[in-house]
Amino acid sequence: MNTNIELINKVQNIIEQVRPYLQVDGGDIQFIELTNDNIVKVRLKGACSSCPYSRMTLKNGIEEAVRRALPEIVAVEEA
Repeated sequence: MNTNIELINKVQNIIEQVRPYLQVDGGDIQFIELTNDNIVKVRLKGACSSCPYSRMTLKNGIEEAVRRALPEIVAVEEA
């Protein structure tokens, strides 16, 4: 578990910004952790958990938004 509270707070803020886009389609996202090697672990919930496009949403939407704002983040992965 990463102890960089400032970076964790920034990641959570970005997740809060993308959350409404997921909720419109009946989905949601939960931040799980930031690993020591700067990989963000999240859990997709609701409609997103069973959507066949969830991997694309995770990589092309959420990960792109997080990495654009925080280049030090290596990846966003499902926990």
